[in-house]
Amino acid sequence: MLVVFKSKAAADVLMFAEHAMPILRAAGRSYPDGLPERGVFTPEQLSDAIGNIERAVGQDREHKKAPHEDEDQEKEHPISQSVSFGQRSYPLLDMLRQANNSGVPVMWEPADSSW
Repeated sequence: MLVVFKSKAAADVLMFAEHAMPILRAAGRSYPDGLPERGVFTPEQLSDAIGNIERAVGQDREHKKAPHEDEDQEKEHPISQSVSFGQRSYPLLDMLRQANNSGVPVMWEPADSSW
């Protein structure tokens, strides 16, 4: 399912539900039965959610730090590299920050089926 995150503070963010779930889990949300069709971060919840995601991004970076690469070693082509948690979460994290600064909620719902 394609999900759209919306806020008056930022442009919409589109994301597959399977990619949104780890970010929402990091934000402190637990959905054992899968991502609900609709949801909201109220202005009061944004600060904690942002802090939780930032901590998860930091932990992910620390966990994936590679030892100093050998210059003779062939580098992996960028297209072959997987998307990190920090890269994947950045658009939503940026939206949450902007919404927090503006004092408005962030909501999600299924994306328009014309996609």
